[in-house]
Amino acid sequence: MTFGMRLMIDTHCHLDVAEFDADRSAVLARARSAGVAAIVIPAIHSEGWGGLLALCASAEDLYPALGLHPVYLDRHRKSDLAALERAIAEHRPLAVGEIGLDYFLPELDRAGQQILLEAQLSVARDADLPVLLHVRKAHEEMLTTLRRARVRGGIAHAFNGSLQQAQQYLDLGFRLGFGGMLTFTRSSRLRRLATELPAEAIVLETDAPDMTVAAHRGERNSPEYLPDVLQALAEVRGESPDVLAARTTANARAVLPGLGVIERSGSGRVSAPPI
Repeated sequence: MTFGMRLMIDTHCHLDVAEFDADRSAVLARARSAGVAAIVIPAIHSEGWGGLLALCASAEDLYPALGLHPVYLDRHRKSDLAALERAIAEHRPLAVGEIGLDYFLPELDRAGQQILLEAQLSVARDADLPVLLHVRKAHEEMLTTLRRARVRGGIAHAFNGSLQQAQQYLDLGFRLGFGGMLTFTRSSRLRRLATELPAEAIVLETDAPDMTVAAHRGERNSPEYLPDVLQALAEVRGESPDVLAARTTANARAVLPGLGVIERSGSGRVSAPPI
């Protein structure tokens, strides 16, 4: 890592999943060399919490979030909510996530998702932790739920709603995650939204191994491709990548206070000043 390299935070990356088992260390080395100073790793089901926590414990720049993903509704057990509370009390993760509502997949029980979401928002509120949200075709329902839940904010991951919905998330203390889809010129609606939002609204993410960037279409996504997202954001906004790297990093730290270290030099990591 050379001194002065622009630094970025990948606010959503499933680095713990099996797709990275063969070369996780090499992926991490390349991501760090590309300027990725921190990676947030959200859980999807309770069976994965142990491995995720162990991975994050192995390196200072990996940060865990614990939660129960709505797409895996059939894999979650009734006991998982109590286990989530215990795990949060013991390990104090960065956030509760990935949690949310997915109305895109018709086979998922909407009532069951809502119950699970509200229970996890309650856990997050009691623990005073931000949340990482998965929302597909359900922004109005999510916003209504958040107004009742009154959590401390978080990130609406892979945001694809309207400008009006974006403003409502911002009013509730959330930031909006932009990833690989921004790099595709066909994503005209998303790219327009990225130009209309205030810079303070945006954080970067990859969602690796999913939702890869245009330059690696058809391949496994990776946190090392986060600079592609930054470059696309800079192009559509007509702003400097350096300025946007600093801005999105500050945004991530503001909404995820546990991200206390954002600088790295040749001799290792140094703590950033308080916000």
